[in-house]
Amino acid sequence: MWSSAVSFNQEGLAIGGLTARALASEFGTPTFFIDENHFRSRAQLWADALNANFGDSAGTVYYAAKAFICTDVARWIKEIGIGIDVCTGGELAVALAGGIDPKKIELHGNNKSVAEINRAVEVGVRVIVLDSLFEIERVSSAAKKAGVRQAVMLRLTPGVQAHTHQSISTAHEDVKFGFSIASGSAWAAISEVMSHPELELRGFHTHIGSQIFGTDSFELAATRIIALMAKFKDEYSSELPELDLGGGYAIAYLPGEKTVEPHNVLPALSALVKRECKAAGLKLPLISIEPGRNIVGPTTFTLYEVGTVKDVTLEDGGIRKYVSVDGGMSENMRTSLYDAEYFATLADRTSTAPLTQSRVVGKHCETGDIVIRDIKLPADIAPGDLLATPATGAYGRSMASNYNHVPRPPVVAIKDGKARVIVRRENEADLLALDVKE
Repeated sequence: MWSSAVSFNQEGLAIGGLTARALASEFGTPTFFIDENHFRSRAQLWADALNANFGDSAGTVYYAAKAFICTDVARWIKEIGIGIDVCTGGELAVALAGGIDPKKIELHGNNKSVAEINRAVEVGVRVIVLDSLFEIERVSSAAKKAGVRQAVMLRLTPGVQAHTHQSISTAHEDVKFGFSIASGSAWAAISEVMSHPELELRGFHTHIGSQIFGTDSFELAATRIIALMAKFKDEYSSELPELDLGGGYAIAYLPGEKTVEPHNVLPALSALVKRECKAAGLKLPLISIEPGRNIVGPTTFTLYEVGTVKDVTLEDGGIRKYVSVDGGMSENMRTSLYDAEYFATLADRTSTAPLTQSRVVGKHCETGDIVIRDIKLPADIAPGDLLATPATGAYGRSMASNYNHVPRPPVVAIKDGKARVIVRRENEADLLALDVKE
């Protein structure tokens, strides 16, 4: 759950030798602390594993920007040499500001605006993943205007029910994403793309969901898409050169869970793809993947300060301790959105007090403002204590809001025992900056 630089001693938590108390004193709370070296090593791990398992058919590891992106992280990605998957004009702008080569950028999204498409084509993104028939026309028009032939892929829905929360399962039939293989809309989209000479169909893309353990769902999706690639070959007497298998590889949020590592999934996927391609008489296409959460999630923790503590008597006569921290759903929406589960620990001291049934909640005017629904915490927890929650690098700061006009937290990078702000804390001036003053 914790980054490789995190350690614990009598003073509580430290990262890179910097104690939680010292970090809170310098940067305030709540704050996201990201281990830069760990981020780099995880990204490199996936890139190396893709190359090792697919050899000459290894495509690109696209870091999924939606998990978390800022210009510094974009710069890390550029230096590591992997690609990036963006799904809005804003994410594209950050990637470009961080110096990422457009030829390393893949544009996603189920409702790309004309302006976003035009911008992507103009700057020369490597590939645009098409999600609707309307987008085929829009990208074709943008390519004509720019005088280029734009590489595209089709996002396909293979009819796979991934074993994850409904809101982050994306490859069954009743979802907003992609073209369905089963209904025939995928083949209709293929025919439409092939009728536009301004578009180069590179291949297919699928993403079955997020926070998935095991490989069965990935393998089933790949099998169905490879069968469609074989049908394409029969119809058009040519082979599609690429297959993007998406991401969704799970990470550990709780004690006892294990983060999915490349060696847990890529050997099985490699064997499956090679076997199915051989059976279908296909050359092995370039294989790309999109780990986002799996790269950044384990590298980051959130540091909070406890503000109030109260004991609440439950209907069964038991007691639940409500521990209120100085953040909440404005920097971690996942508990409210997905019933996500997190862990927390005292970060600035140790305690020998007995553990008691507790709930960590935020400061927002909302009953559902819950960070951790059920957890055992020391009975002597008190205002002023620091709590650290691991594995918050993905979908924490990236989904943060200003609910109740709470400024969003900063992100502080830790590297080689030094800390520096890479996203500053918002302030009241930021909250007022967009208001039109007469």
